[in-house]
Amino acid sequence: MPVLAVRGNNDREAWAASIPEIATTEIAGKRLYVIHDFKMLAGDPAALGVDVIISGHSHRPSVQHRSSVVLLNPGSAGPRRFSLPIAVARLHLGPAGPRVEIVELDVTPGPAPRRAGAGRRGLDVPTARGAVSRP
Repeated sequence: MPVLAVRGNNDREAWAASIPEIATTEIAGKRLYVIHDFKMLAGDPAALGVDVIISGHSHRPSVQHRSSVVLLNPGSAGPRRFSLPIAVARLHLGPAGPRVEIVELDVTPGPAPRRAGAGRRGLDVPTARGAVSRP
C-alpha cells in the first residue's frame, strides 16, 4: 500500500513544499481524511463525509467518536515526546465500521553498534501492548 502523508507544523523547508496539508483516500469502502492538527478542522467533522479523520499533531494517542466519524491520533513511534507513550495505531476497516487499536510500544535500548557506521545507538525495540476501540 502506498504511503499517504501530510505536512506537519515543523515541515517548513523546501523538501516539504510538495507534501499536502490535507489528504483523503478511500480504502475498503471507507473514506479517510488525514490532517496534521485536528484544530485545523472547520465545523462538524461529520460534514466532511468521511469515516475516519487521522491527525498526529499532539503526539498523544487517542480515539474519539464524534457523530459517525472516528477521530484517530496514532501517537508517535519515534523518540519519546514529553512524557507521552511511544505508540502506533492499527486501523481495521470492515463492514461493521472502522475499529482502531492503539498499540503502545514498550521500548528498550537496542544493542550498541559493532562498528562505526553499522547502526544507530539506542534504537528502540518494540513490544506491542494495546487497547481496541469500540466499532
